[in-house]
Amino acid sequence: MDGFLSALAISFAVIFVAELGDKSQLMALTFATRFRPWIVLVAITAATAVVHAVSVGIGYGLGAALPTGWISLLAGLAFLAFGAWTLRGDTLTEAERGKAEQASGSAMLAVGGAFFLAELGDKTMLATITLATQHGWFGTWLGSTVGMVAADALAIMVGRLLGRHLPEKAIKYGAAALFAIFGIWLIAEAVAELT
Repeated sequence: MDGFLSALAISFAVIFVAELGDKSQLMALTFATRFRPWIVLVAITAATAVVHAVSVGIGYGLGAALPTGWISLLAGLAFLAFGAWTLRGDTLTEAERGKAEQASGSAMLAVGGAFFLAELGDKTMLATITLATQHGWFGTWLGSTVGMVAADALAIMVGRLLGRHLPEKAIKYGAAALFAIFGIWLIAEAVAELT
């Protein structure tokens, strides 16, 4: 039970932070201006659960096949890269914004499909794979899914209340700093284990 709670807490925190200012969070905000917020959240939850299940499967398989010291080192370097990626930032292109604003057919399918495709290869997917190499699969899957949905729900709520007056730079720098801290911590663990 201790490993499950640890995986749940770490995955929630990392993915919540990774999602702040991410392209899919901006998509959630855009979709919520067109569709009911609860429809957007249900669709995000379903798409996220599927993508993160695949991510956890990949990460768990890698974790079983590779030595843990090297996994920690690679994970630490990946988290430093995620921090740099966060500083670079994500924006919606006009085509992506247009798709979000003009989705036709079932709102649930439109939002879910868009989120599923947007998350493939995204930093939250890669972070989930990285986390699953070191933590239990179920706690990682549940924590990463809930963390992403919570961050997107926050974007929808804040966006509806405040419009576009979000402190984007503060969110970006804070998230990048947390990734750097996680990265340095993992690299230190790897060095201790490999020496």
